[in-house]
Amino acid sequence: MCGKSHTMNASPPASAPPSPPSARQRRGSWPWRAAWVCVAVGFAAVALYAATQWARDRALGEAAIQARSAGQIHAALLRNNLDKFRALPFVLTQDVDLRAALQGAGKAQIEALDQKLEALSRGVGASAIYVLDKKGLAIAASNWREPATFVGVDYEFRPYFQGSVNRGSAEHFALGTVSHEAGLYLARRVDGPQGAMLGVVVLKVDFRDLESDWRQANAAIFVTDEHGVVLLGNLPDWRFKVLAPLAPALAQSLRTSLQFGDARFQPLPVTPPLQTASNGQLVRTEDALPRAAAGTALLHTTLPVIESPGWTLHQLSPVQAAVNQATANAQLGTALALSMLAALVGMVLYRRHRNLERAEQQAAIQQQLAALVDQRTAQLRDVNGQLVQEMDERQRAESQLHTMKDELVQASKLALLGQVAAGVAHEINQPVAAIRAYADNAGEFLRRRDEGAVQENLGTIAALTDRIGHITGELRAFSRKAGASVGPTDLMEALEGALLLVGPRARRQGVVLQSPPRSTPCSVQANRVRLEQVLVNLLQNGLEALEGLPEGRIVLTLQDAGETVLLYVHDNGPGLSDAARAHLFTPFHTTKPDGLGLGLVISRDIVAEFGGELRAADPQDAGSSSPEAPDRGALFILTLRKTPAQYPASSNSHDPRS
Repeated sequence: MCGKSHTMNASPPASAPPSPPSARQRRGSWPWRAAWVCVAVGFAAVALYAATQWARDRALGEAAIQARSAGQIHAALLRNNLDKFRALPFVLTQDVDLRAALQGAGKAQIEALDQKLEALSRGVGASAIYVLDKKGLAIAASNWREPATFVGVDYEFRPYFQGSVNRGSAEHFALGTVSHEAGLYLARRVDGPQGAMLGVVVLKVDFRDLESDWRQANAAIFVTDEHGVVLLGNLPDWRFKVLAPLAPALAQSLRTSLQFGDARFQPLPVTPPLQTASNGQLVRTEDALPRAAAGTALLHTTLPVIESPGWTLHQLSPVQAAVNQATANAQLGTALALSMLAALVGMVLYRRHRNLERAEQQAAIQQQLAALVDQRTAQLRDVNGQLVQEMDERQRAESQLHTMKDELVQASKLALLGQVAAGVAHEINQPVAAIRAYADNAGEFLRRRDEGAVQENLGTIAALTDRIGHITGELRAFSRKAGASVGPTDLMEALEGALLLVGPRARRQGVVLQSPPRSTPCSVQANRVRLEQVLVNLLQNGLEALEGLPEGRIVLTLQDAGETVLLYVHDNGPGLSDAARAHLFTPFHTTKPDGLGLGLVISRDIVAEFGGELRAADPQDAGSSSPEAPDRGALFILTLRKTPAQYPASSNSHDPRS
């Protein structure tokens, strides 16, 4: 015992027992002890305050990161909800029935357009789709059956109508004047053949499903416009309130425009007022939020909605529980460290002043410290487990976000592969059918020992095989690019190639193919392979219509129209019914048992890439395409642009039909 004490600097010599301090020494040490206690208490208070602030800032930083990640997901949901509707008004501007209605169609056609818009609105989930004439009057609408229909309402004062007239398209969020429901209006101008305005097509999008999804979140989510007005969110009572009071002139202007009805634009019940852009503003609200009572601390973060200029996505995330947990953990750790430090200091002081009792007291202190360390270690282990669990949850959320993005990319790839696969099956089917016909003919000629005809048929089969290679090569090129190259193409050579493909079938059916003279020069802007495919498709449709009919005939004639050339394809079959003509260019809509419903759709798109037009016409309305043309059946008109070198020659207005 004395030998162990001899190793300590504060211990007296081993040969002499420790002497107790005198009364004067004990009385003189009390002021110093009081001073050391004050210093220790002050140091502990500063340490606890610093640890609390550090833990609080760290918890708020992590909460801000999580809020930004969640905001990106909510913004992606909003973007996807808008993107699926933005292309529809543009597609509707090309609709034949809609354009006919704007050009003065009859009541029956208007009613048919109403039914089409009603089915389309129900199919895509739009709130309403309606058509305005050039004066802003609604002439057709998807809600034409409802009492509060838009038909007959004047929307000329609406900004989306004026914006479409001036700029071609417009987007405007407003409260409906008839339905009194808020939504985003997507409008696009419809132009006539000469560029004159025919009217405007409008699609109204509501966000009820999106707001319902947002209500599952544990934060307040809402979107504001450029003036700070709340447009939508998961708190219905906050709609049309503002981040900050509006200028009187601006508020009066918004009320006059009826964009938000009779909204009073009251400030949000949030203290302090929300900033227009924030990455971590702490606020409190008077209203109860999802999973947060009124008055609790909320973290305000924002994210601009790039696809809609002026829109901003706001989130108010509860952070009080996370901050309390973090500060409690920090205070616990700091208290543990201070306790250990105080214990060590106490041990040193105690050993200095109590050498005689040092051994027993040291053992007791060590035992006490060991128990305290075990307790604190267990607590730290539990806290560490909670932190690991929170990190795992965050990693799972990030993994889910990446999975959602990959699924969106994969869905886009599958859609493209479906279109390409359907196109390949449809385009290769025709030359393969021709190869089969020539092979059967070659077998018959071989039986007759007509070697010349056999060689000719085999040569034709080889050429058609190369043709299939050209078709598949062209489709591969089309899958890599936006479209095939367009340049000067001999229309008569393309027509001869098409007649070569369908000739065997026409002969088997006994159908007469009447074509323009081969010597007629005609160079158009097109692609040889794809132009032949369009012609083959039109001829095949005519042959299918004449299947089983006697004295079948298909007449092809050319008409010079100045800068364009019109090719008439006219058969004397049963013709097209009104129902078939209405869905003629609708994808996957067909009356053939083994048809895909893509032939005319693909052909129209190919001709549109050439800068031309493919349409079906009534033989009675369009007039006879040639003196030999039948007075019944189906008539398709293919319009192609001439090459610039032929423009001077077109001034003669030569019409091969004459």
